[in-house]
Amino acid sequence: MLKRIFTYSFFFIVTLQFAQTIDRPKLVVGIVIDQMRYDYIYRFWNKYGATGFKRLVNEGFFCKNTNYNYVPTYTAPGHSAIYTGTTPAVNGMIANDWFDRELGRNIYCVADTKFEGVGSTDEEGKRSPNNLLTTTITDELRLATNMKSKVISISLKDRSAVLPGGHIPNASYWYDGSTGNFISSTYYMKELPKWTQEFNSRKLAQKYLTGDWKTLLPIDEYVESLKDDYPFEKKFNDEQNPVFPHRISDLTAGNGGLALVRSTPFGNTLLKDFAIETITSESLGKSGSTDFIAISFSATDYICHAFGPNSVEVEDTYIRLDKEISELLDFIDAQVGKKNALVFLTSDHGVMAIPSYLQELRIPAGIVNEKKLADTIQHYLMKTYNLPLLSKYFNQQVYLDRKAIEEKKLKLEEVQLAVANFLQSLPITMETLTASELNRTCFSEGTKAFMQKGFNVKRSGDVLINYLPGYAGFPSAGTTHASPFSYDTHVPLIFYGWHIPVGSTVAPIFITDISPTLAMLLSIEFPSGCTGKPIESIFVK
Repeated sequence: MLKRIFTYSFFFIVTLQFAQTIDRPKLVVGIVIDQMRYDYIYRFWNKYGATGFKRLVNEGFFCKNTNYNYVPTYTAPGHSAIYTGTTPAVNGMIANDWFDRELGRNIYCVADTKFEGVGSTDEEGKRSPNNLLTTTITDELRLATNMKSKVISISLKDRSAVLPGGHIPNASYWYDGSTGNFISSTYYMKELPKWTQEFNSRKLAQKYLTGDWKTLLPIDEYVESLKDDYPFEKKFNDEQNPVFPHRISDLTAGNGGLALVRSTPFGNTLLKDFAIETITSESLGKSGSTDFIAISFSATDYICHAFGPNSVEVEDTYIRLDKEISELLDFIDAQVGKKNALVFLTSDHGVMAIPSYLQELRIPAGIVNEKKLADTIQHYLMKTYNLPLLSKYFNQQVYLDRKAIEEKKLKLEEVQLAVANFLQSLPITMETLTASELNRTCFSEGTKAFMQKGFNVKRSGDVLINYLPGYAGFPSAGTTHASPFSYDTHVPLIFYGWHIPVGSTVAPIFITDISPTLAMLLSIEFPSGCTGKPIESIFVK
């Protein structure tokens, strides 16, 4: 009898001890800032307050050498890589849009006509994560807790909300520029929760678009940026010059109506408001299991595309965003406590300087006219094969008419190689790779390895091209991203809060390492296609 009691007691103690080791935070907060380059942390450092970005850096763990390890560096692939722990080669998210050979047209990454909008009749509501081929860390959290954890993802952009939420979130919400409301789709729900409807009824987007966008500080203090009236910046429609103050209330009608809020720092304010309401109304962090909210700030992307990374507009946006981050962190601390919340902050890609500005400084740079380039490729194919074999040139990829190639009994691999060699001869080209090469060769380092990790055999083109550093295909004003170079790949990554040591590392880290790191911190399974590795320095005590 005593022996039996001892045995039961032993197993009870062992079981209790094991249960006590499964320690998880009450809330995980993923913050992605669209198009935030690494250098923004330090370039604007002296303008930040003590409780925003500085709080994360000084009280968290800063991975200073974090980079993307594939190309192209766009929004949909970026968010997917963060949350799946793998690259487009595996998760299938090769771009924001891509050419579908079977359909003969472009498709949008999260478009899905099988579902309808909830809270909107606009096409922007017909969305789902069904093009994402693997699970996300948010999916794995739901699976690990037998669906007890709440997962909600939010953004101004649909793709930036849908992809982080994964396949089985409780909800995903994004902004509808036609109504000024946050909406969802029937993939997630039949109707918007009452709290979301009430939030929308406050008409905050309309409120934020009634005033002017003035600099938060006296404009002569923006010494980290170029002069305000700088050539090659885009201007809002109906605006004489791209300068402060931007008369937002007068520009709304000519710039997409309520969609304009996305292109102002007040879009970030609107999303922060919605994030706080989401956490409050859904009682995130208080469910008894670990909850997860994925927040993606998108206004930074729209603004930098138009004005460039060296603009007063971008600097002012980040000074304002610093205050939004501070308010959000204060709220999270009050809601669940810093020790109970695990926060990470990163970006989905970087951005290049405006090429015309680089050219003024005699730095190699240029703009690629991609329509003209496509015509040049088609002309080459007509001259060589007497056939218009180009189906599409898109995302720096050549899609050949494989059906025509087969009918004419041409060898696909030979046509691919001929096009690759032709493109290699052009002055804008750094390197090319064919689909056949990518299928039979493993590249372990360098930009060719980035091209391979961005290549999905069923969705990518027949020939991939990397332009020279500083070159990109886009209109003459503003700037963009997509390359494998550091200005597009180097992004901040900061962990903060629950069980996170204070410190930093300059060790090489890839964006795909975020999800396995979270998985180890949460003691759950890696996402199904994960190829990243946990960041060891976070676990060293």
